[in-house]
Amino acid sequence: MKVMIAIDSFKGSLTSLEAGNAIAEGIKLANANIKTEVCPLADGGEGTVEALTWGMGGEIQTITASNPLGEKIECQYGIAGQTAIIEIASTAGLPLIEQQKRNPLYTTTYGVGEMIKHAIQKGCRRFIIGIGGSATNDGGIGMLQALGYGMLNKHGKQVCYGALGLEELYKITTENVLPELKQCTFYIACDVNNPLCGEKGCSAVFAPQKGATEQMVKDMDKWLEKYALLSKSVSQNAYANVAGTGAAGGLGFAFLAYTNAVLQSGIEIVLKEIDLESKIKTADIVVTGEGKLDKQTVMGKAPIGVAKLAKKYNKPVIAFAGSVTSESRICNQHGIDAYFSILHTVTTLEQAMQKELARQNIIETSEQVFRLYTLK
Repeated sequence: MKVMIAIDSFKGSLTSLEAGNAIAEGIKLANANIKTEVCPLADGGEGTVEALTWGMGGEIQTITASNPLGEKIECQYGIAGQTAIIEIASTAGLPLIEQQKRNPLYTTTYGVGEMIKHAIQKGCRRFIIGIGGSATNDGGIGMLQALGYGMLNKHGKQVCYGALGLEELYKITTENVLPELKQCTFYIACDVNNPLCGEKGCSAVFAPQKGATEQMVKDMDKWLEKYALLSKSVSQNAYANVAGTGAAGGLGFAFLAYTNAVLQSGIEIVLKEIDLESKIKTADIVVTGEGKLDKQTVMGKAPIGVAKLAKKYNKPVIAFAGSVTSESRICNQHGIDAYFSILHTVTTLEQAMQKELARQNIIETSEQVFRLYTLK
């Protein structure tokens, strides 16, 4: 018997690889003759760089780039051949800023552009970029400035960082853009359908959680609309109503309008790049899961992506999770045959997320589940 293990990270506790190896260890305790294969998994969000870089046989790069406030920090991305794997949250992520300092008027995507520029200089021409979890609402102009675009005010100077830069934006120039950018293709892992502007746009839907007031939302939406119109003077792809252009505070729009980019489901990109389908074909059982299994799992999350692939080949699917809810039963309608919580006793969230305890819980749970397969 062969078991293919592709489980998402238990965020804040175990990485995808750590969780997968723990499941494999538990299976071996149940039956040492069962073969296991662990494939790191992510859905375009946290853990995507590690999962894809490992799965594609690449290496992690550590560089210095700007955080959302323009301060220099260390961040990482992956390189596999000529492909760069980047999570924008590593430089533009909301968790990088203290609660009291969150304000999208001032937060920038400049560091995202610095990472892309560094990867281009390393020879990368193909990019996989996860754009979830941003602290920004600048429409991606910070990223574009780092790549050489002139986002200029009436005085011909680069506009300031953040959404305030959109307010003073007067002209966009292209003569200093990195020439290699034309040779690059971007695959954007994007799982939101919001347009750039309007009641379902990035300002109205996402900016409040980034520190925006009601008035700021109205102002930024107006500035983004002006930015989109101005972008048409330099890009034939500046369509603000395309689904996903509102992702990451308008970064989705910047990629579509100013680079050779396509927006795709994060899990679909990851599953294709790690070629999980070929691994599932040769397996007898597939194991997946994530930190919390609930009704949101079926909305494009990694475990359902794995389950759909497995059902293509009629493979049984088991899922493990840190916690499950009464709503988790919907997962049974989407390819997961049975799911199990790894928690064994009443505990606090803080205790449950302790790395060693979570690891031990996964080992014990997987061992008991796979003891069923040793019964005659």
